Amino acid sequence: MSQIKVAIADDHPLFRAALTQAVQKSVNDAHVLEAENFQELIALVEQHPDIELIFIDLHMPGNDGFTGLTLLQNHFPDIAVIMVSSDDQPEIIRKAINFGASAFIPKSANLTQISTAIDTVLDGDVWLPEHTNISTDQHTAAEHQRLAKQLAQLTPQQYTVLANIANGRLNKQIAYDLNIKETTVKKHVSAILLKLEINNRTQAGLVFQQLMITSTENQQVEAQA
Repeated sequence: MSQIKVAIADDHPLFRAALTQAVQKSVNDAHVLEAENFQELIALVEQHPDIELIFIDLHMPGNDGFTGLTLLQNHFPDIAVIMVSSDDQPEIIRKAINFGASAFIPKSANLTQISTAIDTVLDGDVWLPEHTNISTDQHTAAEHQRLAKQLAQLTPQQYTVLANIANGRLNKQIAYDLNIKETTVKKHVSAILLKLEINNRTQAGLVFQQLMITSTENQQVEAQA
């Protein structure tokens, strides 16, 4: 397989090393870049627009749930994203795939499994851990997939405005943070409401909250820990 550029974003050096080894096993002369947090990852992608594959830790610093996944898909739609996490219960895996991840690799996976996942994704298919059932709730899956498509329709700045709305920021504060006019923020908000098919800022914030790990999911994670 020809050379590709890969970014690995994880705050655990040992797991980054394992992923690097798996990438180099699967791809000849792969160029691997590493990041310890989400901000570093975004900087890498902006510096290297030819990155084709990204590994991102579900709970790494700067990434809240699936917000990092959907931001990457919004800003860099041509890059395949693989989620990695020790939280490998079916509900989390389902959500990752529904929101557009190309694979979900548990941190318990061995080198062979990781390599197989990489090969599968590079062939254009979705990889899941063996015996994982992600089709138990078709309605929820459809809702997540619909939301992912809606978020992908936002411009990068509209996505940023939406994230700020979800964080409780007022238009005036968003305008200051982004160094744009408040009237521009209002136009972005109107476009966001239209694209998400909702009526107000409160609903916009609730929509964005769907990207977070819910309290129920956290409880399931803790119960399995």
